[in-house]
Amino acid sequence: MPDVIKPSLAGFFAGSNPTAPVHLGTRYDTSGNFLTEPGNTVVSHLVGGSPSEAVVLAVRDRMMAMPDADRLAFTPVSSLHMTLFQGIIEYRRRLPYWPHDVPLDTGIDAMTRLYLKRLEGFQGAGPFNIRVVEVVPTGLTVAGATDEDVRIMRQWRDALAVPFGYRHPDHDTYVFHITFAYQIQRLADDRAAAWQALFEDCLALFQRQAPVIEIKAPAFCAFRDMKHFEELLVLA
Repeated sequence: MPDVIKPSLAGFFAGSNPTAPVHLGTRYDTSGNFLTEPGNTVVSHLVGGSPSEAVVLAVRDRMMAMPDADRLAFTPVSSLHMTLFQGIIEYRRRLPYWPHDVPLDTGIDAMTRLYLKRLEGFQGAGPFNIRVVEVVPTGLTVAGATDEDVRIMRQWRDALAVPFGYRHPDHDTYVFHITFAYQIQRLADDRAAAWQALFEDCLALFQRQAPVIEIKAPAFCAFRDMKHFEELLVLA
């Protein structure tokens, strides 16, 4: 009998989600190689060398050490970040994921230049802190560390929707996260207990040693693939 899978993790296991991962073949291939998928975004990178980064990397290492971790394509440590607002991306050239006043066939580099101009003088909502609320096969689910942080992050997203020219359907319900990896293949149901035990241990580790994850100020970034997010403009 397969292990009982926690509802929030069900989509990562074969028995409850037999469909192919959505980005397989466009963002990465079956060998775990990341493919060209240019775009731009607003993210907060981890603070390098910080105590909380050390805990994040320890958890990532523990996941990579799992015997079936070859079902996951891990991104480089240098790419670790929390997305604050999703920019445009090559394979999502449609409304409402693109500004309504810009042609859908506009080049990615041209879009990045346009957004740099639109973001001149942008005023954000101020600093905020985040905490880990769950560990999943693809990384960390995070949220504002306090109710005030939650409010500030929401204000950031509302403010950024103006220069970006759209609000995604999940604008108000977006689940913040720090991606470690993408699924190449769903995990086997009989491995659920082992993975869930690992996640519970790791979440407890965060609660003890890194209740707040140290992140840099939000920055507008360009990327060619999921391996590197180049900071072009730090937002205030």
